[in-house]
Amino acid sequence: MNADSSTSAALDKPGRTPPTILQVLPRLETGGVERGTIEIAEGIVQAGGRALVASEGGRMVRELTRVGADHVTLPLASKNPLVIRRNIERLKTLIGERGVSLVHARSRAPAWSARAAARALGVPFVTTFHGTYNLGPMGLKRAYNAVMADGDRVIAISEFIRSHIARVYGVSGDRVTVIHRGVDFARFDPDRVSQERMIQLVQRWRLPDGVPVIVLPGRLTRWKGQEVLIRALAKVRHRPVRALLVGSDQGRTAYSEELRALIERLDLVDSVHLVGDCDDMPAVYKLADVVVSASTDPEAFGRVVAEGAAMGRPVIAPNHGAAPEIIASGGETGWLFWPESADDLARALDEALALSPAERDALSLRAVARMRAEFGKDKMVDRTLAVYAELLGLDSRAVSP
Repeated sequence: MNADSSTSAALDKPGRTPPTILQVLPRLETGGVERGTIEIAEGIVQAGGRALVASEGGRMVRELTRVGADHVTLPLASKNPLVIRRNIERLKTLIGERGVSLVHARSRAPAWSARAAARALGVPFVTTFHGTYNLGPMGLKRAYNAVMADGDRVIAISEFIRSHIARVYGVSGDRVTVIHRGVDFARFDPDRVSQERMIQLVQRWRLPDGVPVIVLPGRLTRWKGQEVLIRALAKVRHRPVRALLVGSDQGRTAYSEELRALIERLDLVDSVHLVGDCDDMPAVYKLADVVVSASTDPEAFGRVVAEGAAMGRPVIAPNHGAAPEIIASGGETGWLFWPESADDLARALDEALALSPAERDALSLRAVARMRAEFGKDKMVDRTLAVYAELLGLDSRAVSP
C-alpha cells in the first residue's frame, strides 16, 4: 500500500492523536491468520496509526516489528478459564497504558478476554471470523465460538462465512462486513518468478520435460482431499502427468503412509509424489499446469485457490465454501467440481489439461485480472481500516468500500 493511499486520511486526522489499534491472537508462529495480522499492522502504520499486537509470540514477531508495529507477549493461546479471566486484567492494563483506541480479536480464546477488557473500558471491539469453527457434539461449543460473532463489527472473510454467521449465530445486517483475505501481489506475481527458481524445483523433484504438472498444496491431513485427487488421477490415465502433493504431514505419518499405499495400489507411483513442504510457493504455482484444491470440508476462504489464480494458473476447486466466490467457473478462470467426487474432479482435470496454449494464455489473463480487481492485499487492508475509521469516528469517505 502506498504511503499516500486513501487509508492515510482514514487514520491520520490533523489535530488528533493517532489511534492505537490492538490486535490479539494466540501466537505469531505461522498461518493465514498470523499473516493477515501483520498485513493489517503494516497498513495501520502506513495510514498514520499505531499498531500493537498481543500474543504468546513466535517466529513471526520479528516480521511484525519490521513493519513498525509493537508486540506484547501475553498468554493468549491458553483456553484455561482461569488464564482467560486473568488475561482480562492484563489486557485492561495494556489498553490503559498504551492508550488503545480499538481492539481487534482474531481467535476465540483471546477474544473472550479482549471483549471483556474492551467493553469494561468503553473501547470499540472488532472480530474477524476466520472459519466455521467446530460446534462439537450436540453443538456444545457453539456458545464458546459465539464470541467471534459478538464484535461491534464482525469481519467475515467470505460471503460463505457471512451466511454461516447468520445461520448459526443469528448475527447479520450492518454489524457483519465481508472482507476477503487478500493476496500479496508483490509475492504472487507470475512475472516475478524467474526461470532459475522453477528450474531448481524441476531438478529437486526430478520432473520430466513435457509432462503436465498438477499441484495440490496443503498440509497432509484427510480433509484437504489428497485422496480424492489420487482417485481422480486413476481415471485420467490417458493423460501422462506428474501430480505433486506439496505439504507436510507435521509428524503425523499414518495418513501419509495411507496415501502412499493408495498410490501404489492404483499403480500411480510414477505419477504422484509426496514432496513435502516448499518455501517458494510462487515458483510451485508457476511450475504447475493445473492447481487443485480438493478439500472435503468447505474452506472459509481458500488461500490455494486465490494464490493459484493470482499466478495465472487454471484452478480446480470443490463447489462449496468460498471457492465459488473466487473462481469464475466453466473454464473462465477455473473449474468447480462436486465435493469428494473423484469422477467429477477427473472431468475437470481432463478439461483443464486439454486447453490449447492460446486458451491457457487467455485464461491466465482473465484469472490474474479478476484477482487483482477483487482479492488484493491492499483492498483487504483498506476495507479493514475503513471499519476501524467508522468505529473511531474518522473520515473514511475516501477509503475503498
